[in-house]
Amino acid sequence: MGWRSFVAVGDSFTEGMDDAYPDGSYRGWADLVATRLAAEVGPEFRYANLAIRGRLFLNVVAEQVPVAVAMKPDLISFAAGGNDVLRRNFDSQSLVARYDRVIGRLRSGGADVVVFRFADLMARLPGQRLVAPRVKLLNQAVGETAERHGAIMVDLFADDTFLNPMLWSTDRLHLSPAGHRRVAGQVLTALGVGCDEEWLLVPPHPHPSPWLAARAADLRWAGRHLAPWVKRRLTGRSSGDTVTAKRPLLGPLAD
Repeated sequence: MGWRSFVAVGDSFTEGMDDAYPDGSYRGWADLVATRLAAEVGPEFRYANLAIRGRLFLNVVAEQVPVAVAMKPDLISFAAGGNDVLRRNFDSQSLVARYDRVIGRLRSGGADVVVFRFADLMARLPGQRLVAPRVKLLNQAVGETAERHGAIMVDLFADDTFLNPMLWSTDRLHLSPAGHRRVAGQVLTALGVGCDEEWLLVPPHPHPSPWLAARAADLRWAGRHLAPWVKRRLTGRSSGDTVTAKRPLLGPLAD
């Protein structure tokens, strides 16, 4: 085990939505990974999580990457771009070039870097024809960049288990607690570290809903989740505007 410090960088995926602690704050896969690494290393292990929901790629790079680099950790996770593919002004070529540069920058400091090919979640969301090709392009860039810079890639897209709705929260966009556990298990497997076998267990698929019940569920989802998202886009706001990083300092896990 060569990782005595871990810094997680990104958006809501890495912040841990929607995997809540009893106090309502979010846990998520990164906290689970940190807990497992700390169990291996001992009390000297240090962890920071800089991720904030709603952040676009450029925000993550400008606000979080310099902080992560300055901490000089042994291990960094980087996951960003998921919010960008949902925006009308998505610039694929620019994002691909910037992705390569940021992973090169993170690796140049000597840290091991974990990157992700995003899971396929578009089957249950509107805009599939527009967004799915963007996700495919971003995932391709992740794979090529990981190979070029020697990063550790976790390929969630190749895991068909993520087609199970039980791995996603009610907003259909963020992972459920079971989804976060599975991501944590895959990260630890990629790192060559064992994990709790229960983290990789697959919940049973829900029974198919009758057509009318499914459409009613779609309408409830649209009112509760899609409409507020559209309103934020129209008003230039983000779900993370008033949110700060949950673990902004590199410190013991018990802090």
